[in-house]
Amino acid sequence: MKKLINDPADYVDEMLDGMVAAHPDRLRRLDGTKVLVRADAPVDGKVGVVSGGGSGHEPTHAGYIGDGMLDGAAAGEVFTSPTADQLEDMVRACDAGEGVLCVVKNYEGDVMNFETAGEMAEMEDVDVAEVVVDDDVAVEDSLYTSGRRGVCGTIFVHKIAGAKAAAGGDLEEVRTVAERVVDNVGTMGMALTSCITPEKGEPTFDLGEDEIELGIGIHGEPGVERTDVMSADEVADRLTEQVLDDLEIDGGDEVATIVNGMGGTPLSELYIVNRRVQQILDDRGVETWDAWVGDYMTSLDMMGCSVTVLRLDDELKELLGAPVDTPALKRTD
Repeated sequence: MKKLINDPADYVDEMLDGMVAAHPDRLRRLDGTKVLVRADAPVDGKVGVVSGGGSGHEPTHAGYIGDGMLDGAAAGEVFTSPTADQLEDMVRACDAGEGVLCVVKNYEGDVMNFETAGEMAEMEDVDVAEVVVDDDVAVEDSLYTSGRRGVCGTIFVHKIAGAKAAAGGDLEEVRTVAERVVDNVGTMGMALTSCITPEKGEPTFDLGEDEIELGIGIHGEPGVERTDVMSADEVADRLTEQVLDDLEIDGGDEVATIVNGMGGTPLSELYIVNRRVQQILDDRGVETWDAWVGDYMTSLDMMGCSVTVLRLDDELKELLGAPVDTPALKRTD
């Protein structure tokens, strides 16, 4: 294993310290926790929007803390949920009296710990709402979930809920628009290689030189089908068409897309995949309103990609296009 790490046990701590050192005017770490929040949290007059989960998916989650997106993010150990007490600390730190929305990916540990944290925070008179993201169209149940997994579509939920909160929406309005994103977004991913976790030091699953894995999650778990190596266009066809069919998107719909890298894929290859994704949409008569390409939700050093499609309406377009200023995502008027 060749990685730029020191002691694997210090991996998350040192990463968080490095993030704060890179953005001291934007981020602060809650004492004694693996939680980062906005430097100015809580923000007066605004609903807090928070998220979190296992580390190893960077820039998710803390990379999206800032104006127009998240107020806080909790980091568990690699591929492991944050604890309920740290999630509660985050919720309370981001509450300015208007309540807090928790955006949770559908993994059993995350769901259970966020629910417990919300109950504890409510005992301290914090209004808490929650949305659970389950955008992975590849599987219905997995090693980590009951139901579909939450993957890269979560980034659209962060962006749109964060924009609604920044625009002055109350807690119920922010929760409602976040739920609408969940109902209209789908993702499917694939892997060219496994990832290597710092503590294990070896691939999480075996994949031959002439094989790829379709339908992977974001925790190094294998997918739903192992097949021979495909061309970029063949991969894009398989991922995009399955997402579109699942969402029943067809001619006349307007969408936003993400071609997301899994951490080890060159940006040039992601653009090649995006080229084909947009051709497929055009052939179906679907208009792309916005297309994102890059590493948004990764799986450490895995080579591969995922395709996310979000069906849009006028309000979702307005919120998706609203200004945002975070370490990992910036957009001006």
